[in-house]
Amino acid sequence: MSLSASPDNLVTYQAHYSGAVSRFAAYAIDITVATGLFSLALAGISYVVQILTGHQVHWSKSNIVVAIIYFGWLFVYFAYSWAVSGRTFGMAVLGIRVVSADGTDLPPRRAVVRTLAFPLSFLLFGLGFLGILVGREHRALHDVIAGSAVIYAWDARAARLRFLARQAELTADGDSPPAPAVLPAPSTIPVLGADDAG
Repeated sequence: MSLSASPDNLVTYQAHYSGAVSRFAAYAIDITVATGLFSLALAGISYVVQILTGHQVHWSKSNIVVAIIYFGWLFVYFAYSWAVSGRTFGMAVLGIRVVSADGTDLPPRRAVVRTLAFPLSFLLFGLGFLGILVGREHRALHDVIAGSAVIYAWDARAARLRFLARQAELTADGDSPPAPAVLPAPSTIPVLGADDAG
């Protein structure tokens, strides 16, 4: 289902399927944040062990135990974020979120299934991500398995109204208003609807 270019939807992307660039950028942010937090935790544990025992602990990335703990941490990071709010930190930064294929909130069970299926998209030489690039609903393999979709969750219309309100306040105070922002008009971006369920 596609939106027609009517005045009511010219300045909003809310509930449209998220594109590949937004999704991969969010993933890059999430991997950076999750890895940074993991490294800080290891450094903190090393520091505490050194204080308590006087021995230094060196963590090797090639150590199988460290690798298992790291992937366990990634599972918790993604599964918890998707189950609780439908978005990770990176997704929140870019204004996208995970929902069920019918547009409702993603149940925690599906969030866990999506997290478990996520590596499959990588293991098939990246072909699991092909649906994001060419599919009408931009769903990857793990989205299909979990019955999920990724949508834009920010509303450009609300942002424009806030901008206009600030502009009116500046004008009322006698200041010259800044130049108006030009927002893109989505004319053919698919949107979740009743016809897109399942």
